[in-house]
Amino acid sequence: MVIKVYVASSSGSIAVKKHQQAVVGFLEANRINFQEVDITMLEEQRLWMYRNIPKEKKPEKGNPLPPQIFNEDRYCGDYEDFFQSKENNTVFAFLGLSSPLKFRVLDQAHLYTCITSCIASPPFS
Repeated sequence: MVIKVYVASSSGSIAVKKHQQAVVGFLEANRINFQEVDITMLEEQRLWMYRNIPKEKKPEKGNPLPPQIFNEDRYCGDYEDFFQSKENNTVFAFLGLSSPLKFRVLDQAHLYTCITSCIASPPFS
């Protein structure tokens, strides 16, 4: 599963730029695999994004503003939805991903197994 963040590289809006940076920065900091899709470069991508945003999330006038976030083809939400999930500490659920805590527990369990097996039979005698 790849998270897709639809952005506009040539946006004149400072707010849009900051929102895009916040989403991308969070994903990078948390090592979440994602793809940035620039809607100003490919008309097809922009139209696809517009078509796949649910009606209730579209503004009454104009087009939805980036960033818009998808997990593959499943719509996750816009910046406001992302921000709320961050405030509620539910970003991974918002993105449709497993919590990183599960991976940490597995890593710790694996580490414990490795340590105990090394103690039982040291690799260097």
